[in-house]
Amino acid sequence: MNDISLALQEQVISARSEGRKIAIVGGGSKAFMGRQIEAEPLALAEHRGIISYHPVELVLRVRAGTPLTEIIAALDEQDQMLAFDPPQFGPTSTIGGTLACNQSGPGRPWQGSVRDHVLGIQLINGLGEHLRFGGQVMKNVAGYDVSRLMAGSMGTLGVITEISLKVLPKPAMELTLVEEMDAYRAIEVMNQRAGLPKPMTAACWSQGKLYTRLAGAASAVDATANHWSGQPLEEAEQFWQQLRDQQLFYFTGDKPLWRFSVGSAAENPDLDGSWLIDWGGSQRWLRASAELESMQDKAAQMGGQVALFRGGDRSSEVFHPQPLALQQIQKRIKNSFDPDGVFNPGRLYRWL
Repeated sequence: MNDISLALQEQVISARSEGRKIAIVGGGSKAFMGRQIEAEPLALAEHRGIISYHPVELVLRVRAGTPLTEIIAALDEQDQMLAFDPPQFGPTSTIGGTLACNQSGPGRPWQGSVRDHVLGIQLINGLGEHLRFGGQVMKNVAGYDVSRLMAGSMGTLGVITEISLKVLPKPAMELTLVEEMDAYRAIEVMNQRAGLPKPMTAACWSQGKLYTRLAGAASAVDATANHWSGQPLEEAEQFWQQLRDQQLFYFTGDKPLWRFSVGSAAENPDLDGSWLIDWGGSQRWLRASAELESMQDKAAQMGGQVALFRGGDRSSEVFHPQPLALQQIQKRIKNSFDPDGVFNPGRLYRWL
């Protein structure tokens, strides 16, 4: 344990003893997510650095405040990658915030989410205890589910200090096909292609065009590209990076941004606003001024859930409501990790 870890632990113990609330802050690039809260910031930006990296073992161990740019640069040198392709909403994006906010890129349905690549973590709980869960190699799965529990917890369970991740080699070849079609047809084509044993790693529809990314062995990519419709996209890497980091023109403007997580074959409901469809149909973005309750009804019709991702009223609820039974489970988990409610109170829900 380094000096910064000890200082963080002492700050948590002090806040608990004095009845103060803490807002965990990494690089601040995802501060727009979740509900607005009033709490004293606990900065993790200085708790950074790669602790160990074993390219042969495909295992990386880092401090939670380590910027994604630093991690990706180290992996690039070994021709390896974070397969979940984490979004970078700014140069200060950290690996700890990525896990806490459960952020994964366009390849998520095919390459897994961030929680699928976590091997183990260390965190400081609400009692000020520094705990270790999981392991540092892929065959050590002790406590694995507790490590995954941090994905999407948004700092409500504790201060993540270290993360062990599995990494993967980069594919030998990537190619993106693009073709014009409407949203209804694009959803149909994406689902058809996703059901085939082909090297497809991303599928997105935006502004009247379907984009399909292929990645893997050159022979497999070439054979699939010759069989499927669409033309090769120049600057494809830039397109997927801008989609991942929400830098496309679609994401500009002041209208609230809604994120729908739904069945991949669901039809888009009749709503005022513009759509962008990602994850082969499972993740859909909508720019529209609306109330959360009306969006919930539409999401339910599509077999999924909705969240107010950016903009809008952040003082009210922004995530899809949970059934009472799940609320009770979440409260019990919160009480186990943070019995005095020190961390990020209300960031996920008012009642948590």
